[in-house]
Amino acid sequence: MNIQQKRKDEHFFIAEKLYSPSSNQLEEIQLIFDNLPELSLNDIDISTSFVGKKIPAPFFINAMTGGSDQTNKINIKLANVATKTNIPMATGSQSIAIKNAEFADGFEKIRTTHPDLFLLGNLGASHPFENFQKAKSMIQANAMELHLNVAQELTMPEGDVDFNWSRNIEDIIKKADFPILVKGVGQGLTPNTIKKLENLGVQYIDLSGKGGTNFVAIENQRRLKKDFSYLENIGLTTAQSLLAAKKYSSEIELTASGGITTALDIVKCLILGAKNVGISGLFLHILIKDGEDGLISFIEDLKDQIRRIMLMLGCRNIEELSKVNYILSPSLKNFNDQI
Repeated sequence: MNIQQKRKDEHFFIAEKLYSPSSNQLEEIQLIFDNLPELSLNDIDISTSFVGKKIPAPFFINAMTGGSDQTNKINIKLANVATKTNIPMATGSQSIAIKNAEFADGFEKIRTTHPDLFLLGNLGASHPFENFQKAKSMIQANAMELHLNVAQELTMPEGDVDFNWSRNIEDIIKKADFPILVKGVGQGLTPNTIKKLENLGVQYIDLSGKGGTNFVAIENQRRLKKDFSYLENIGLTTAQSLLAAKKYSSEIELTASGGITTALDIVKCLILGAKNVGISGLFLHILIKDGEDGLISFIEDLKDQIRRIMLMLGCRNIEELSKVNYILSPSLKNFNDQI
């Protein structure tokens, strides 16, 4: 097993070991419900847009893993679930397969066994456009995720220290004839970052707020001295990220992610300007604990619960959620006033 495969397995096992979502502050948002909605459950449409395409439910399986024997098996199980529930899925970083073609099989198998799956590939911002083409072709991806993981790399024992990415991102966006979803990795994307990305031509952003899988904590676990524990709480929470990005939601399609655990979390994200929601840690935890059938059942329940919450809000579709009134906690209101 090479160092990248070893790292993939370590990420997987540590992520599950540490699984315990911290506050993403969505619980600090109070929704104002409608006691006379004048709707029935059959009136509710939960379809939305995702990287410019219509999808039947407003959430997807976000990037997690792949590249080693253990993690490739997890990806196939996730793909089975995504296909049966008709939601999109993103792979973890394909960097290992770009650097060494012998590791491409595990990623390729996702597509060969699931030809109709809405599938996203994944690479970091340092990769040139040619690598994004190879990664897309490897799995016949419908779109590609491009992740920004400065804090993770700087905490990683063998991580990068060179982050001159903007020109490369602009080149990728200009050349790509497929959607590019630029995403964070758990510390949120700041308004300053979003403005820069908008100027580079980026149309789709995954805010990836603090509250879910914490890659700084995961990488710190891999350090002998555990010397970066003080960085484990940096960044913007999911709620903060959405509030800060709200002014860009008419120009950029926003994806929310980070510690999502309930249908109410999903609806709150949609109310705050997201078009869709990515879920990683929760789905992985349920898959490991309850298997594919358990995760399928959970996902179908999520869809039904979203409809019921939308009915209570008097909203017949995702677009109408943007009109829902809400109250922020003093902490979030203070943040919102200052950002």
